[in-house]
Amino acid sequence: MLSRIICLTLLIGAQRALAAGPAPVLLGTAGNFAILAETGVSTVPNSAVNGDVGTSPATETSLTGFSLVQDTSKQFWTSTQVQGRLMGATDALPTPGVLTVAVLDMKTAFTDAMNRPAPNFVGLKAGLIGGSILTPGLYKWTTGVTISTDITIAGGAADTWIFQISGTLVQAANVHITLIGGALSKNIIWVVAGTVTVGANGVFQGNILAATNVVIGTTAIDHGCIYAQTDVALQKATVFRAPNFSPSDLRPCELHATSHPDIHAD
Repeated sequence: MLSRIICLTLLIGAQRALAAGPAPVLLGTAGNFAILAETGVSTVPNSAVNGDVGTSPATETSLTGFSLVQDTSKQFWTSTQVQGRLMGATDALPTPGVLTVAVLDMKTAFTDAMNRPAPNFVGLKAGLIGGSILTPGLYKWTTGVTISTDITIAGGAADTWIFQISGTLVQAANVHITLIGGALSKNIIWVVAGTVTVGANGVFQGNILAATNVVIGTTAIDHGCIYAQTDVALQKATVFRAPNFSPSDLRPCELHATSHPDIHAD
């Protein structure tokens, strides 16, 4: 048994040594949610979310537009717009505790990501990054960032990206973020002090850690998890788990997650 543990440790170390970019941001139990927000999640139907949705300290009344149906356990809700569970702070035990810990983990991840030192790139293109090809690394802007035309994120499956943004993040309508070289959306972190807006018909890649709110525009697609310290608004939008997870897996960011206490599902 000990030899197996040693071999696994060496293997993980070797894989990390071959990876480019900063050490991964640990999401903790927040990684069990596709969307997690403190003050609520709204949808203009019909949106589509692949994974669990949670809000705390807000209650399930702040999950609006989903036409919620309460599970018999009273621990969570379901919706035809969500392939997963929806949870609020006043649902039956153990849900309130699960959400409290997840929100704390979300804030810890935000602080970690935003305060990573020694960025590889500072103020790239003064925040106007449309048309860029972004290689693995730690990026920092003391301004907002605008993506006005398509960008490419290029790297391998083990590579990582952290984008530290002190202002807002705006992706214009019809703009796509494309991954090449095997890059995975689960290894991309956008940590944003201001609001995050993904315009209509856009395609976004990566996990969002926002200090305020996130808006995913009409028919836009987000490949990654959304964590907001205020609210998340979906406008006929789609939020997918990372593409390397199987369709039956409802934990979209499990690479950086630890499992939460079991929540009953009939």
